[in-house]
Amino acid sequence: MQAGLSRDRMWTHEETAAYLGVEVQTLYFLNHKGKGPRYYKVGRYCRYRPAEVDAWLESQCASR
Repeated sequence: MQAGLSRDRMWTHEETAAYLGVEVQTLYFLNHKGKGPRYYKVGRYCRYRPAEVDAWLESQCASR
């Protein structure tokens, strides 16, 4: 896990992208297409629950 990235609170786009190892724009693109991790609108901001990001990531596992 990224240093300083708390699992006790919701993450920003930047924190989520860093955790996933992708560019922030990639995360925006995935969300726009409805294919990214579930997020919550908090005012004008989007926030991600770490457990839901992990669940989404697990669902992306390619079969062998």
